[in-house]
Amino acid sequence: MDKDLAKKIVDHVGGSENVISLTHCITRLRFKLRDEKKADDEYLKNLDGVVTVMKSGGQYQVVIGNKVAEVYAQVMPLLDAANISSNAQEPVQNQKMLDRFIDIISGIFQPILGVMAACGMIKGFNVLFFAMGLYSNTSGGYIILNAIGDALFMFLPLFLGYTSAQKFGLKPMVGLVIGAIMCYPSIQNSMLSKSLEPMYTVFGGTIFATPVYIDFFGIPLMAMDYTSTVIPVIFVVYFASKCEKLFNKYVPDLVKFFFVPMLTVIIAIPVGLLLIGPVTTLGANLIADTVMNIRDISPLVAGAVVGLTWQILVIFGLHWGFIPIYINNIVTYGYDNVMMPFFACTFATSAVVLAIFFKTKDKKLK
Repeated sequence: MDKDLAKKIVDHVGGSENVISLTHCITRLRFKLRDEKKADDEYLKNLDGVVTVMKSGGQYQVVIGNKVAEVYAQVMPLLDAANISSNAQEPVQNQKMLDRFIDIISGIFQPILGVMAACGMIKGFNVLFFAMGLYSNTSGGYIILNAIGDALFMFLPLFLGYTSAQKFGLKPMVGLVIGAIMCYPSIQNSMLSKSLEPMYTVFGGTIFATPVYIDFFGIPLMAMDYTSTVIPVIFVVYFASKCEKLFNKYVPDLVKFFFVPMLTVIIAIPVGLLLIGPVTTLGANLIADTVMNIRDISPLVAGAVVGLTWQILVIFGLHWGFIPIYINNIVTYGYDNVMMPFFACTFATSAVVLAIFFKTKDKKLK
């Protein structure tokens, strides 16, 4: 069944040669096609096993439902894996700026959302069990479960460095190294140690006032904590991807294997720590403050608007734009109340779906 469905899907999205890349989320196959006009929308919509077809964020989305992972596993062998890999960064013609933004955000966050949700649930259960008195917060069980739930969030730049590198066409391992360097304990301790007196403060007397504890050959390194952050590593990896492309043009093939990654990292990291990281961190803080200030004007109206539009955003794939804002608020404030109406909307939708599931006699609808 899944093999037959997979073959029909590939044939009617224009064939394997029309596919630039393919990913999947919880319910959808997300194709990036060279020419969406070659896809047969009506055939796919009426195909048994397909719920519907959506076009959003530069993606051609075939909605499958809960069996999407099985169908994806059958679709991939039908595609030219080498061609898909080499053309993953091929630009789609006439793609709107909003579509490009959504495509980038979804491409970076989609691969880790499942495990992120799993870790979040473990953290929640651990806190619940502690509150119920099942164990203390000094017990081995609490510490280990907390590590399981917290590790991904603490070292988030490593994961985002990897997925960002895949999205921007940088070697994934270089992106992983960049994320690791930004979380490197010695750098974090040197720049953020409360036991040290700052050498001086830059931008003193402004909202951007930041202490400086160490320098890089005389250039001040602003004290920034990059663990658990979202935006800085994405921009540093993007800059590194441009560096790598430049070095690939001029470095001889004989030494390209190790020389290009070395040059990429040795250029990207100082620029990232000296300039890109501080600027994007301050920008992330401004975004968080702005979002919270807008919400504080009228929490009731803001909540109603957010809850009302959430499912509409999901339908068109525009909800990805809120994911970095949500994570950024968690990192900046330790909490987020912007997403709460989203959750209320999701629970209400779940209730409707359950009601239909138990009441309908239509097997396909069920």
